[in-house]
Amino acid sequence: MRKPAMTRLAGTLAAIPMCAILSGAVTSPAFAQSSPSPVLNNQLNLGEIFSEQTLNVQTVSDGVTASTVAQANGLSGGVTNADVAVTSNQENQGAVYGHTIVDVGANAGAASAVRSTAAGNSTSLSASNGTISAFAVQVNSGEVTARGQVEAANAQAADLTVSTLAMGNTAGVNLDNGSAGLRISQNNSANTLADGGAIVQYVSGTSAVTSTTTGNNINIQGGNQSAARAITDQANTAEVTQASKFTAYGNSYLTATTATATGNNLSATNEGPLMDVTSNQWNTSYVRGQAEGTSYQFGAAQTQAYAAGNSSQVNNVGTELVLDNLQTNNGGGVEATASFEGNDGYDAVTTATAMGNAVTGYVCAKCSGRMTVTNNQTNSADIGAKSSTTITSSGRQVTGVSTAIGNNASFNISAPN
Repeated sequence: MRKPAMTRLAGTLAAIPMCAILSGAVTSPAFAQSSPSPVLNNQLNLGEIFSEQTLNVQTVSDGVTASTVAQANGLSGGVTNADVAVTSNQENQGAVYGHTIVDVGANAGAASAVRSTAAGNSTSLSASNGTISAFAVQVNSGEVTARGQVEAANAQAADLTVSTLAMGNTAGVNLDNGSAGLRISQNNSANTLADGGAIVQYVSGTSAVTSTTTGNNINIQGGNQSAARAITDQANTAEVTQASKFTAYGNSYLTATTATATGNNLSATNEGPLMDVTSNQWNTSYVRGQAEGTSYQFGAAQTQAYAAGNSSQVNNVGTELVLDNLQTNNGGGVEATASFEGNDGYDAVTTATAMGNAVTGYVCAKCSGRMTVTNNQTNSADIGAKSSTTITSSGRQVTGVSTAIGNNASFNISAPN
């Protein structure tokens, strides 16, 4: 079993040959010859961070918008037609809490959106026609909680979106005809929770209620002939990593209740000559995704719960994909539970998916794509999934899916959709 190595970070960027990345990704020789601008960031938060919001309305015509953000440490930056070298160290020890409550007496209007976000450490970098060299370390030991709730037991709504997001550490890199050499290390030891839901008497349009929780999260997006090499380490040792959502409707047209919990998550997608990723994920946390929905009368109702100890998705719509993937999940276990109950309606789908380790890789066949993959997955934790659907009177079609997998790997060379 190999943990992410926090002590061997220094000097790694020097081992990433930037000249190899630059070829074909940034066409101007000036980029390869210029000296990158240096950025040194050191952030330490010791205090509690909390953001709370309450909206009380009787009737609105257009809708209600509520956004609540709580974040301990944040770094954002970008370059255009330039190069940058970033060294960043972020550490949070304080609790982070974001909470949104929306009370509606009669009518929520045409379209309403309620968003709650809580994060320990956050980094966002971008390059357009340029190059990023980044060495980033994120350490979170403060509990992170996000809650979002809509209370409209005697009210109606047309379209409704409720989104709740909690992350211990998160890092994002966006490239547009750019290049990147990345070394990102994340360590989360604190509980993360995204919770809440919605109670609405009547939904005439679409209601989407989601919660997403991850101990450590990395997103790399490249487009317009970009290229990237990345080495990532993620360790989630919290006791609990949980996403949960609960919805109750009297009469609803189209509804979706979704809960997604992941100990460590890596998503890397590129369109260009190269995506080269070395990923090490280690999770010991109990990971739980719980989604519960009810609607007395319903048109189409979806309830989905997903939980994974470690998850990696690495794709390149381009020439080459190189992936070295190491995932270890043990300790607390992974559990996904999804349930729906209604009296009468049309279609109901209830899905619960739990995985210890999951990895997917894709490269474009029409681009003469080539894939080189080394994959090692170890799961020693209990994995459980439970799906439950109850229709007390009548329905048209009822579907239930329950899936539990210890280790799952999928690698494809095919034409893009």
